[in-house]
Amino acid sequence: MTLLDFILFSSLILTLVGVGVYKSKRIQSESAYLFADRKTKFIALTATLVMTEFNSATLISFSSLGYGAGFWALTLPFIFLFGLLFYAGTVAKKWKEFDGHSVAGFFTQRYGRDIGLFASSLLLLAMVGFSAAYIKSLILLFQPLVPTVSPWLLSLLLLAIIFAMSLRGGLVAIIRTDMVSMVLMLLFFPLVAFFMWKSAALPEISVAIEQSHTILPIRFIFSLIILTMFTYILAPWYGQKIFAAASKKVAYWSVVVAALLVFLLYGSAIFATALFRYRGFGAPSWEQAFPALIHTILPRGFKGFAYALFFTTSATTLTGIWSAMSAMWIGDFLKSPSKQTDYRRSMVATLVFAGISFLLANTLVDKVFDKLILANIPVAALSFGLLAGFYWKKASRVGVVISILMGCTCGIGAYLIFGEAGGYTWYWAVYGIPLIFLTGIAGSLFQKQPSNKQAELTIRSSDA
Repeated sequence: MTLLDFILFSSLILTLVGVGVYKSKRIQSESAYLFADRKTKFIALTATLVMTEFNSATLISFSSLGYGAGFWALTLPFIFLFGLLFYAGTVAKKWKEFDGHSVAGFFTQRYGRDIGLFASSLLLLAMVGFSAAYIKSLILLFQPLVPTVSPWLLSLLLLAIIFAMSLRGGLVAIIRTDMVSMVLMLLFFPLVAFFMWKSAALPEISVAIEQSHTILPIRFIFSLIILTMFTYILAPWYGQKIFAAASKKVAYWSVVVAALLVFLLYGSAIFATALFRYRGFGAPSWEQAFPALIHTILPRGFKGFAYALFFTTSATTLTGIWSAMSAMWIGDFLKSPSKQTDYRRSMVATLVFAGISFLLANTLVDKVFDKLILANIPVAALSFGLLAGFYWKKASRVGVVISILMGCTCGIGAYLIFGEAGGYTWYWAVYGIPLIFLTGIAGSLFQKQPSNKQAELTIRSSDA
């Protein structure tokens, strides 16, 4: 990075830190810290949903496939388009109507405390995996800038900046920085595609369509669309932000608009990276293709601006996940947050979850995209319990437990039997998801339904 790049990078980071800490001391209650007092309007909610989904881990993964598979990789953003539109149509208004403290809290209310705690444990496990993968992606992005710094120290420094941005202000600080970041992103990525289009062409390197389909099979994309549809509906970081919405209408339309914006942002990044390969530019590896594009194509100043934006995308995604984990831990395992409860235990919980993610990122995560997919196994397993809980009165405890066990078995079994090379996501999505619902339905029909009075006593006893 040139001096100008460094100045712009530092200035933007300091600006975002300032936006995050602005009036953060006014946040005193745990309810405000975790849910922004449930008053978030349309623009603010849309911005934070977009920046929650748009992160460096997925950016690195999608861009690497754009470099490897060429323009065929432009099919990847449809995963999020269909996934988020499905979320809007099925659960956005339902979650706001529930308006709880965590998505697992719905399982407690609908099926009893034991199943609720089990669901909460599965989701916490998944979120630890997600956040570790996001930290790893940050290391991959910034390591080329400081190659002599160890990954442990680099990730620690990056986390320190993240905490400066949002630790004190909680969800309010996250939403503020997301609003600024989204505006900058919507300006930046079309510019990246433009600079790449105008770049001097080297001898062209085209990727044959047969090769593209081998690298990125149609059934792999289809399977990820299915898995995304049935995992995003349970995403705790989305649920927490829907709980923060001012109304059901705001929740619904924010998700719809966010789906379109996320689709456009990832599409711009993939297009630029595919064109980077087509124009004859090289990269040390597929995963380093987008950083190589930044170094090669962008003029002075834009590189620093780019790295500051990449940092903040992962920063707000990470803090959003840690905040959702804290809300889940406190709401499901401790006393529920309220306007009378002090915010500090939520801050401590955030630090603990961040520390666990930091350790895993530097010890277990190798391929970012693969680990992101694997972390969805326990989330997908809960899909029957959620949708049936919202839309089917006959859904029972037995059916939900059987469906969860089937979901975990299908996901883990497909991975162990077929592996990444064998396209395990296809078998998991096409056979596993239907089996989750079929076993859940069968188990619910098999169990004799209690009367309304008996059901009320069951829920009361399990809550006690």
